[in-house]
Parts: sequence; structure tokens; C-alpha cells
Amino acid sequence: MNEKNKIDVLVGLQWGDEGKGKIVDMLTPKYDVVARFQGGPNAGHTLEFNNQKHVLHLIPSGIFHPDKVNLLGNGMVIDPIAFQKEVEGLRKYIPMEELKKRIVIASGAKLILPVHRILDGANEEAKGDKKIGTTKKGIGPAYTDHVSRNAVLVQDILKDTRTFTNKVNDIQEQHCIALVLQNKKCWDAHALLQELFEFFDAARFMQRFEIVNGPYWLDKQLREGKKVLAEGAQGTLLDINFGSYPFVTSSNTTCGGVCTGLGIAPNRIGKVYGLFKAYCTRVGSGPFPTELGGKQSEEWCATETVKEDATPCASINDPDPFLQGIALRRKGYEFGATTGRLRRCGWLDLPALKYACMINGVTNLIMSKADILSGFETVKICNNYLIDGGFTDEMPMEISELFSPQYKKFPGWDMVTPAKTTPFAEYLKFIENETGLPISIISTGPDRNQIFIRE
Repeated sequence: MNEKNKIDVLVGLQWGDEGKGKIVDMLTPKYDVVARFQGGPNAGHTLEFNNQKHVLHLIPSGIFHPDKVNLLGNGMVIDPIAFQKEVEGLRKYIPMEELKKRIVIASGAKLILPVHRILDGANEEAKGDKKIGTTKKGIGPAYTDHVSRNAVLVQDILKDTRTFTNKVNDIQEQHCIALVLQNKKCWDAHALLQELFEFFDAARFMQRFEIVNGPYWLDKQLREGKKVLAEGAQGTLLDINFGSYPFVTSSNTTCGGVCTGLGIAPNRIGKVYGLFKAYCTRVGSGPFPTELGGKQSEEWCATETVKEDATPCASINDPDPFLQGIALRRKGYEFGATTGRLRRCGWLDLPALKYACMINGVTNLIMSKADILSGFETVKICNNYLIDGGFTDEMPMEISELFSPQYKKFPGWDMVTPAKTTPFAEYLKFIENETGLPISIISTGPDRNQIFIRE
């Protein structure tokens, strides 16, 4: 099998929000197909060009390039209502007939039903102070139905109306009965029924697009010599199996998810691009060893809004780590593209990065938001942890009171340049030496043209 038959992959190496949308958009001209392999409308992939900002949730990030096909793969969970709204939003820039050429949907992808969002919210509320931080988009319940062999698939849309309607109604009824028995009062039966009508309309709308047998369709593209880029959502440290469980998403966000989410054999994986921010962010609860401000920051981000976050007087060089974290969040505009929630901010965690590279088999690193660290007097990288009286460079999935990240300090820089004798170059060299991987691309701003290619 020659190289043209391989599928390249882009995965996030942190807790999501690494900037995958921009990088996929930037790489798309080199490919014929962009294929999403997991996740759903909990993704928020931001693209910016021609002074326009676009946020994609379900549709792959190659959609703005003519003559490129974008596949919603088997491993995804698709909300038909959200899909229709996203397509309607794109019609401001791309004609419908052209969108129908650029979007293909795998028949084995799962559908998010209206009741799944109700269940998602009810389950999260039931956790009390142990909330995970779900987006409440119905992702978890939809994947749960799939694992329990009770899901509605995209292929069901193609069946006769009565069969499809009865299947959806049966599942909705089962979940509604469970909500009543559990005395969950966070839903309105009338509103849910109205949303169900919208769901059926949106499902009919999806029939306007090509629905294919995903693995066979992709195999055909590869055999014809087409170049394929697999696009992931969320990040490695949110993987259901290898992330900081239980503070994870409900799918396989790692490179292995490409095989199970698209039906691709492992020997067909080519380059694995691993994307990471020059610093770390996380949304919601869960371990975050290098968080600026620690527990204070976690609690602040869980309760405050963007408006309140703008109130404290904070500087990126503030001696108080909590205020420094707020300043970093403002400078990097670290607010959820899907939820608007505050992202917790902290220094780059090298053990976590090396763990993610190992899990994914990364061949090339890509750094995003290098420009955001400009202006810091000192930049830090956590290079190991002190725990139980000894040092380790293994990524901890839980944090105890005896746990303490250890840092290597670097002089700050004023601007990001490709020059090899700057403080920024020293920062890059250290990461490359520690990971054993080249940093091939550096993103220096939100626009698709704000980029350095180092290959």
C-alpha cells in the first residue's frame, strides 16, 4: 500500500479547544476529503478569514474550500436540528446546491433525539457538586443508547416514515417514563413534543444530502488516490478511555478513534498531526495540574460569566497566579465556542503532552496561540511532578494533596518570529527535545494566514 492510500489525522493533545478548526481549514487545500470521526455538536471549531468568524459544531472544517468533500463519519452523534441550523447558517456564504456537493453523511452515524438533551441536563444536575461540566447537548445519552444497542442511526432516516417515526417515539417514550419515575422535573412535556416535530422536519432535511456506507465510501476514495484528512473533536485528555476519567467526553478522541469512527484499518494511518496550545486550558471540572490560581480559579470559572471575568484588575505579569490566569484568559479569549463558559488557564504541561503524543503516535506537532504568551516576563513549562516524596514525569489521572507540578522557567518574548536565536526559539527547542518530535506548524493568530510553516 503506497503513501497516497494513507489517511492523515489531526488530533487535539490537551483538553480540547486547541484550535483544530483553523488548522484543518489551513491544511484542507492539500486534501480531497475531510472526515470527522467522533463527537457531535459539543464541538466548537472556530475558523476566521476575510474578517469573518465562523464556528462549526457538526460539519467538518474543510467546508469553506470548493471541490473538497466533508464526511460526517460513523463515530459521530448528529443532532438533526443542530445540523439543519448549521447548514442554514452556511447558506449565507455557500449556495445550497454547492453544500450538497461538499457534505456527505455516513449511514452509521447516530442521531441525537430531543429527549437526549433533557437526559443530559438531568444527569448533570443529579451529580450536584460533582458535576463533570457537560455541554448538555445530549452527547452522553446518545452514545449510551448506542452502546446499549438502542440508538437511532442516520440510515433509519431512509426507511419509510412510519417505521422511522415509531422507532423514535418508542425511544423517546422509554426515556420519558424513566424521567417520571426518577421524579426529574427539569423538562416540559409540551416543549419536548414541539421539539420532536422539529426533529422530524430536520431529519427529512438531512435526506437532501448524500448518505453513504462510510467505510466503503472512504475505501473507494483512498483507492482512487484521494487524500483524506481525519478531523477529531475535543482532545486526548478528554478521551473516554484514556482521559482524566470521569471528567471526560463520551467518545474516543484519540487517533484510535479514527479506526473505530471511520472504519479505517490501523495500517492506513499516515501522518498524525498533534495540536497543542503554547499553554493549557480546560473547561469544566477535572484535574488541571498547572492551572494558574488552582482551586480558586476552578471555582471562579465554574460560577462566573464573561462579564464578571472582565471585572478584576489583572495583568499577565501579576504576582498573583489567579489574576495572571484571568489576564491570560482575556488575552487568549478563552471562552467556550459552544457554551461561552470560562476556560481555566495554566502553563504548558509537558508530561501530559508527552502522554498524549504516546497515545496517539504523533508524527508532527503543531503549536497554536504562541502569540498569546508574548509579553510575559517569564514563561513556565511543567516538566515533571513531585508526588509522595519522589519525581515522576508520568501524567497523573488524579491529583492528591501531596502532588506538586515542577516548572522550568524561560525568559519571555515580545513577538513570535521564525528566528532561531530568540527566547521563543529556546521554548520551542525544549519542547522538541523533550517530546522527540518536530513542531512543524506554529499558529500566531486566529486568521488562516497567521501561521508559520517549519516543515
